[in-house]
Amino acid sequence: MSITRRSNTFDPFSLDRWDPFDGFPFNHNLLSFPRPSSSLSFPSDTSSFAAARIDWKETPEAHMFKADLPGIKKEEVKVEVEEGNVLQISGQRTRENEEKTDTWHRAERSSGKFLRRFRLPENAKMDQIKAAMENGVLTVTVPKEDVKKPEVKSIEISG
Repeated sequence: MSITRRSNTFDPFSLDRWDPFDGFPFNHNLLSFPRPSSSLSFPSDTSSFAAARIDWKETPEAHMFKADLPGIKKEEVKVEVEEGNVLQISGQRTRENEEKTDTWHRAERSSGKFLRRFRLPENAKMDQIKAAMENGVLTVTVPKEDVKKPEVKSIEISG
């Protein structure tokens, strides 16, 4: 069995994805499932950017969320807190204008809406959450309440 690619040389380090339906004799619009990639199509307005990468780390003082959102302005991102200690990060990346004279060879950057939700622990200070955006990275800081250790009172035993 051989794997064929668009070029005659197999490159294991290539970022091109092998498309098993490439060159299939039927029209790909008739297939009931979307093709993983196609150099002939442009992502639709409804394409998902839901795979926004977010790291969540906990320090002794706070919970830190870092989201990679390259090319998105801070005005296009919403950070909200819902009842039940739920942090919601959402936004939208708009698609580039398509000109009639443009010829697209590859369109891999996604566009559309994204939404991520995180249930925060009970010790989160919901009224002191801060968010900052710098160089395409959104940082959300959720301070934690100090955990008070239970006070232990010694009782003298009589007798």
